[in-house]
Amino acid sequence: MLKDDLRMTIETLLKRGASLREIARATGVSRNTISLHIQRTTGGPSKATVATDVVAVHPPCPPAPAAPKKPTDSVCEPHREWIETQLRLRRNAQSIYQDLVEIHGFPHKYSAVKRFVRKLKVRDPKQFDVLEFMPAEEAQVDYGQGALTLHPTSGKYRKPYLFVMTMAYSGKAFRKVVWKTNQQIWAELHQEAFRAFGGCVRHIVLDNLKEGVIKPDLYEPKLNPVFSAMLAHCRVVADPCRVGDPDRKGSVENAIKHTQTTALKGRKFESIEAQNAWLAHWEERWAATRIHGRKKRQVMAMFLEEKAHLQPLPLEAFRPFKYAVRTVDNAGLVQVESSYYSALPAALYSEVAVRIYTHDIEILDRNGQVLRRHAKAERKGQFILPEEDRIFNPSREGAKLLERVKRIGPKSAQLASEIFTRLGRPGQRTIYALANLIHKHTREEIEAACEQALRYTRPSYQDVKRHLARPHTANVIPIGTALKLRQSGPDIRPIAEYQAFWDRITSKKP
Repeated sequence: MLKDDLRMTIETLLKRGASLREIARATGVSRNTISLHIQRTTGGPSKATVATDVVAVHPPCPPAPAAPKKPTDSVCEPHREWIETQLRLRRNAQSIYQDLVEIHGFPHKYSAVKRFVRKLKVRDPKQFDVLEFMPAEEAQVDYGQGALTLHPTSGKYRKPYLFVMTMAYSGKAFRKVVWKTNQQIWAELHQEAFRAFGGCVRHIVLDNLKEGVIKPDLYEPKLNPVFSAMLAHCRVVADPCRVGDPDRKGSVENAIKHTQTTALKGRKFESIEAQNAWLAHWEERWAATRIHGRKKRQVMAMFLEEKAHLQPLPLEAFRPFKYAVRTVDNAGLVQVESSYYSALPAALYSEVAVRIYTHDIEILDRNGQVLRRHAKAERKGQFILPEEDRIFNPSREGAKLLERVKRIGPKSAQLASEIFTRLGRPGQRTIYALANLIHKHTREEIEAACEQALRYTRPSYQDVKRHLARPHTANVIPIGTALKLRQSGPDIRPIAEYQAFWDRITSKKP
């Protein structure tokens, strides 16, 4: 039973021509209840004539400017022609409703316009082109999901990645499932597929997954460096699909669906190796021997024609690598996996590309030219810095100084080596002084002075300086001459003079 206020509201809305849906939304009463109320009020008419009978019972409303509508017609019917015009302009239902309210004084709700527009929209069937390819011209690749397989670590059944490469001409496919995917695995799967086919195609069509395309672009998509290097190694060109256009690679899409629904549907595998073995058997036994649905020829027969046109495989297998971008620090080094490698001649604070292989690394500039190659460090924190890349450092300046002194002569080099052996790093200053003597003295003079200094038990730079300060004739002593001590001579003071000096000093009182 309806309350009096709801009953009066329903009857008022009926007189105004409101539909059951609008009355139900306004009052919160279900349409079935409203229909029952109308039937009891009017003596039980059918639903198709309820509205007209109710209107007949109550006083009629003022005539509407438009033609009277049937109960089954939409409230938008008087505006059909105008709405169809707006739809041809590709306007949506919301904008059409707003203009109906603003311009035409439309009194009803947006939902009525939305339902009316939905019926008017007639979608034309989409036409697809028939893609034809030359033998070995193109292959298409993509990932799907494999069958449930027991994961070796978690012990649970999971679905691995299903990699599929399909030859566009023949429909021959390569399938393999893997537990994880990254740049290296994506490149290795391509190379494995090429080996299975016995050659390389000229173009690879793929969508914009990160393993293949870093930055999708309509005109110049940016490929993943590892994937790009692999294709260049195999002389293959990538042709990424436009974003939102999977129909471009319909062959591999159908191959994945065929694999999932026919080869893998309802199956479970205890290992990923078992699933790969089954996929290889199924391809050889069933998929390759089937008759292609559109071409009406056997897939294997078409592949044998196509195989003769494949490009030869490269002599050396592609070495997969990890790719990274690093900034050169103020020592000319880049940090790779917690070790440091020389990046010179790259400019300091510039960005360089790094290819990380299993046993070595390569450092490249922006143009892809290799700047340096280094063997991988044996431990973390190790510096791989050749001597020619090093600048001044006290701990390694000794070798450079010894090399400079060696160019003066053998005696100078012998003296410098003796000083460095005896004093170590503090002796570098002495060796530096010996190397700079060449700016004031000739090589012969320095060699003679160093030879005299080497006669002492602990030769020093001061001994060399004293010999160089003497006149040249007195300074040079023939090699092999033994020194003789003298008690008197023209250059030696008498002993009595030394005794008088001593007595005078000691006689002074403190």
